[in-house]
Amino acid sequence: MRHDTLPRPDPRSGLLNENTKMIGTPQRRGEDHALVTGKAAFVADIALNQPLHLAFVRSPVASGAFALGEMETASSIDGIDTIIVAEDLPRFRPLAVNPMLPFEGEVNYPVLARAVVGAVGQPVAAVLAQTATAAHDAASAITFESLDTPATDPAPGAFQGGWARGDIEGAFARAAHVVHAKVKHPRLAPVSMEPRGIAVDYMEASQSVTVWLSTQTPHRARESFATILDIAPERINVIAPAVGGAFGMKASLYPEEVLAVWAAFRHKRAVRWIASRGDDFLSATHGRGGDNEGALAVAADGTFLGLKATMQTPLGQWLPTSAAVPAWNAGRILPAAYDIPATAVTTRAAQAARAPMGIYRGAGRPEANALMERLVDEAARATGLSPIAIRTRNLLSPEALPHPLPSGAHLDSGRFSEMLTRLCRTAGHDAWLQERDEARNKGLLVGIGMAFYVEPCGQGFESARVSLYPDGTAVVATGGSSQGHGRRTAFAQIAADALNLPLSAITVECGSTRTCPPGIGALASRSTAIGGSAVQRACNAVMEKKTAANQAEPITAEVVYQADAEAWGSGAALIMLRIDAETGVPTITRAASIDDAGVVVNPMMVDGQIRGGFAQGVGEALLEAIVYDEEGQLLTGSLMDYAVPRAIDVPPLHIEAFPNPTPCNLLGAKGVGEAGTISAPAAILNAAYDALSPLGHPQLTLPLGSEQLWRAIRTLQKGQA
Repeated sequence: MRHDTLPRPDPRSGLLNENTKMIGTPQRRGEDHALVTGKAAFVADIALNQPLHLAFVRSPVASGAFALGEMETASSIDGIDTIIVAEDLPRFRPLAVNPMLPFEGEVNYPVLARAVVGAVGQPVAAVLAQTATAAHDAASAITFESLDTPATDPAPGAFQGGWARGDIEGAFARAAHVVHAKVKHPRLAPVSMEPRGIAVDYMEASQSVTVWLSTQTPHRARESFATILDIAPERINVIAPAVGGAFGMKASLYPEEVLAVWAAFRHKRAVRWIASRGDDFLSATHGRGGDNEGALAVAADGTFLGLKATMQTPLGQWLPTSAAVPAWNAGRILPAAYDIPATAVTTRAAQAARAPMGIYRGAGRPEANALMERLVDEAARATGLSPIAIRTRNLLSPEALPHPLPSGAHLDSGRFSEMLTRLCRTAGHDAWLQERDEARNKGLLVGIGMAFYVEPCGQGFESARVSLYPDGTAVVATGGSSQGHGRRTAFAQIAADALNLPLSAITVECGSTRTCPPGIGALASRSTAIGGSAVQRACNAVMEKKTAANQAEPITAEVVYQADAEAWGSGAALIMLRIDAETGVPTITRAASIDDAGVVVNPMMVDGQIRGGFAQGVGEALLEAIVYDEEGQLLTGSLMDYAVPRAIDVPPLHIEAFPNPTPCNLLGAKGVGEAGTISAPAAILNAAYDALSPLGHPQLTLPLGSEQLWRAIRTLQKGQA
C-alpha cells in the first residue's frame, strides 16, 4: 500500500477528511438494545436438544501424585451418564503456543490430569449428566487422594529473550546520576461479567458439531479444536454469540472446552459446560504478576544515557496460546518513546504450580510502562527537574519518527512532548500543584503522579467480505469478533462512509467460522486498526466493481488485509492522590488522561474504552491481587476475597483526545482499548511516592492497599524520629 495515495487525515480532528459522514462522529451502539432488554443470547442461553451437562472434579492441592477414590456414590446419583478420567481419553495433541520468545522446556497441555497434578483447580475427572445439578453433585462426591510418590511431570519451562543497543557500560560510566526502581505487580483475575462457557450441538447426519463459545478468537478456536482432537476443521463450526467481556481471558482454548467437544463427538450428544465464578478464579488464565527492576543512567542536565531492565513474568502449570506475549511485550517496548541511545533489556517468564498465565488487558505493556515511568520519576528526583520537564526533555520529537526500538519494533507517529503539555494545560496542572502544596502545609499527605505510555496495537491480518445489494443495503462479514465493545457499530460506520449509505442500511456479521471469512480476532487493540482497515478495503473494492457494472446482482468483494506495520498509540495520565496519615487509606482526588488513538471512528466508544481501562488500572493499583499461600492454595477464590473496583472507587476522569493518524494501516487508526490499564497504575504509583515524599522514600508494591501504606508511613515516621 502506498501511503501517499490515501486521504490525508486532519491530525487535529481525528477525521479521515472533511467530507466523512460517520467516521469520527459519536453513534449509539446498535448492539445495546438487545443487551439491555435481555434479548442478547450468551452461551448459557443457547438452546440445545437434551444436552449432557459437564462438571469437573478439581485438584485441591497444588502439585504431586494423586489417586481418585471410589466412584460408586457419584455413579448412583440420578441422571449421571458418564464419569471420565484421564485414562479414558486419547493422547490429545498439545495446544499451539505462539513462539514470540524461545521456550526452554516441554509444552504440557493436560485435558485431565493423569496421575500428577500441577495446580490447585486443575481438572482431574469430569462428569456428564442429564442436568447441571446432577453433574455437580456427582463431581462433589468423587474423592481425591494425594500420594507420596515422586512427581513425573516435565520440569518447569521458561520463555526468555533480550535486546540490546549501544554502549551500555559506557553510558553508565559517564552518567552523573544512576537511579534504580523496582515494580512488583499483583497477579490479577480478569473477572469478565460472563464466565467461560461452551455449548456443543452434535449433528448426526454430518457427524459434525456447532460450538457456541464465549471467545475472542472463533477462527483460532476452531483450528485449535481440529488440531488437538485430530478432526477435520470442516466438521467443526465455532460461533461466538454475545460475549460478556473477556480482557484476554477468552483468547485461548481451555482443557474444559476441549473435553466438551470431544465428549460431543464421543457420545454423539449435545454437551454444555458453564463455568462458575469460582471455576474462573481457580483455572482460567490470570494476568500481570511481573516482578521487574531497572536502572537509568542520566546526565547532569537530565538527558537519559542508558537503560538496564530485567523483566520477570510468571507462568502457570500449562501454557495458553499467548503465554509468551506478556514477557515479550514487557521487554520489546522498552525504552518506550524516550530517546535513550544505550539499552540492555532481558525478559523471562517461568512456569510454576499455579493457574495458567495469559494475556490480560495490556499484556506486558503496563509492566514495562510502570518500570519506565518509575525510573523517569526517580531521575527527576535525582536531577531536581520536574517530572514534566524531564519527560519533555527526553521524549522523541515528531521528526525522529518512525523510530526503531532495540527489539526491532518501530514507533510510527506521535507528538509526545506536545501531548504532555496539552494534558497539563487542559487538566489545570498548575492549580493541582498549588492544591497539593497547600494541603502539605496543613500536614496532609497529597501527591501528584504522571505517567506517559506507548501501546503497540497488534500485528497480523484480518479479513472482510462486503456485499452490496440492489435495494441499497449492504452486509459486512468480518473475520474479527466482538466481546462487548461495539465492534459491529464501528465497522458499520466505516462501511457507511465507504459505500455512501446510511448507517441503518449496513448489517455487520462476525463471530461465525461458517458464515464469516477467516480472521485472528479481538486481541491487542487490533480490531479497528486492522479489522476496520480490512472492511475499508473490501468496501473500496465493491465500489470499484459498482462503477464497472450494471447492478442487477449483488456486488461482493472479499479481502485479506495485512497491515504495513504495527501502529503505536500513546498517551499519558495525571493523578492526584491523598493518603490518610492515620489509616493509610488512599483516595484519588483528581484524574486526567490524554490519548492518541489515531483516526477515531466513534468518539463515544473510545471514551468508554478509556474509562473502562482506567477503572481496571485503578483496580490493579489500589485493590486487586490474586493470592496463593506457600502451599499453592488459592486464598482469593471469590469476589468476597478478591476486590474489584466499585463505582465509588473510580474517580471522575477528565479525558483529552490528541489524535495523530498512523501511516501503518488504511484507516490511520491506533488502538485504545488497553490505554487506561497501561497509564493509570504507573501514574497512581508515582502519585503515592510523591505523597509520601515529605516523610521519605519507601519501597512500594502494587496494589497500594491501606495496610502497606500505613506501615510505610509508620516506618518513615520512626526514621525521622
